[in-house]
Amino acid sequence: MKYNPEIHNRRSIRLKGYNYSQAGAYFMTICTQNRECLFGDIVNGEMRLNEAGKFIIDSWKWLAEQYDHVALDAFVVMPNHLHGIIVITDDCRGGSRTAPTGKRKPIGRLIGAFKTVSTKRINELRHTPGTKLWQRNYWEHIIRDESELNHIRDYIRNNPAQWEMDKLHSDQPEFGINCRGGSRTAPMQVREPATEYATETWMV
Repeated sequence: MKYNPEIHNRRSIRLKGYNYSQAGAYFMTICTQNRECLFGDIVNGEMRLNEAGKFIIDSWKWLAEQYDHVALDAFVVMPNHLHGIIVITDDCRGGSRTAPTGKRKPIGRLIGAFKTVSTKRINELRHTPGTKLWQRNYWEHIIRDESELNHIRDYIRNNPAQWEMDKLHSDQPEFGINCRGGSRTAPMQVREPATEYATETWMV
């Protein structure tokens, strides 16, 4: 079969045998469809959220409000993506706060819930019912110790200041989609999180 990126890039390369519903910390990166900049601009190294970006923060926080076994650590909403650390706790109730099941949702289901809720809110804001907001996949990385956790927290905290070098920056020539606040000549020196953290990736 001829290589088709729309098909072949969808295979899961997550860590084999790993239970993604077990307690632990996970570094997530989720990108907009076509890496289009929808959530605001980077101004002087700081993220200036628009109304859509604020809705994304509300939707991300909703995960911890909705699910007893979910806690949120550092996160940042960028013009066309979100970086965040999700912590799955040992709360034995699992499920949602309105429908406890005794079973924790795995990361893939949690991200799916976030995408569904945030997409609905943004489409209501933009009057674009049925429009796809997020790309199909996401980057994930299992955080294995406190040193790595602190390193990733720094990465998230510094992400706005590194925007012009970010490989997820849509002003890079390979994407051809303009994002204000960046330069088309910015070098692509910052690796995507999947590469930087030897990520086990792709689902949803």
